[in-house]
Amino acid sequence: MIYLDSAATSFHKPPCVAEAVFKAMGQMGNSGRGGHPISLETGRVIYGARKKLAALFGVPDPSRVIFTANSTQSLNMAISGLFHPGDHVITTVLEHNSVLRPLFRLEDQGMALTILPCDQKGRLDPRQLEQALRPETKGVVCTHASNLTGNMVDIPQVGRFCRDHHLLLVVDASQTAGAFPIRMEEMGIHVLCFTGHKSLLGPQGTGGLCLAPGVELPSFCVGGSGIHSYSRTQPDQLPERLEAGTLNGHGIAGLSAALDWLAETGIEKIGLREQQLARRFYQQVKEVPDVKIYGDLEQHTRAPIVALNIGDNDSQEVCDHLAQRYGIAVRGGAHCAPLMHKALGTQEQGAVRFSFCWFNTEDEVDQAARAVAETAEEWT
Repeated sequence: MIYLDSAATSFHKPPCVAEAVFKAMGQMGNSGRGGHPISLETGRVIYGARKKLAALFGVPDPSRVIFTANSTQSLNMAISGLFHPGDHVITTVLEHNSVLRPLFRLEDQGMALTILPCDQKGRLDPRQLEQALRPETKGVVCTHASNLTGNMVDIPQVGRFCRDHHLLLVVDASQTAGAFPIRMEEMGIHVLCFTGHKSLLGPQGTGGLCLAPGVELPSFCVGGSGIHSYSRTQPDQLPERLEAGTLNGHGIAGLSAALDWLAETGIEKIGLREQQLARRFYQQVKEVPDVKIYGDLEQHTRAPIVALNIGDNDSQEVCDHLAQRYGIAVRGGAHCAPLMHKALGTQEQGAVRFSFCWFNTEDEVDQAARAVAETAEEWT
């Protein structure tokens, strides 16, 4: 099988990740739930992963790195904790439902919401932020890169806008964490939400959020913490305030191993190779008759994604054909990005998304491009 669906989850992982999870299953207990060696060792593994993530994203205090199950949980925690009825929040059409649905729920409760449009290539103009600003604007929530087109948002520019107007900036880094350098303070990010199972190459069920100094969130879920057990309320200190219940220690052990591999290999090196693979594919399919490509593929820095359609054919049917005839795994449909599809005019057809990773080869890319050309010739 040729796996080209890394924007959904990274199927190919460094061997050390599975090894770390297997080792943890046999050696790790419950962090913070006892003073015996197994519990203490688990705590050391989790704290070690916390330190690595803090270093990766430029967080000065590792206790402000909070583990969650995925970026969806992280975004819900951030959005519901920071914004309330009476506030005004700015977001974009590029967003995943993990951003949109929490914001829509708050909008239904009385929060005002402005959604910035994009152009025909799915590009966002950050200068629109000034036009959307209101006296009651409290923050901006936006993705770092579209999971449909791969177009990047100029987060440093958005961060400067937020800094100038004393606004909070919440960034969804689901498509970029692990493949692009992210430094929270330099980029003006107040809350960074990430998942472990995509470009960070960790197991599913891992993710987190990072809080800039001075940014506080209330408890999202309350329960066991391992400390202050006689208190009626969740401990106020971090990370326990936001980490109720048993953490996914086995998954975090795998994520920690992935972070070591990323550091050794080099994130910028990984990102560059993935972008080269995506461009190699794009150069071969862009002239194929009846193939329409979405997004700005000439953007210098972009997530390694190429979304396309073949004639008027349903995207899901094209994906099934590619899987059954060519053994190529890609994703069709709506990609949990309804406003982006509406902007591109693909609500009914969806799109076929090819997404590339470090472990793909040039030969796999070329095979996929030939499969698109052959399918277009046969089906249109």
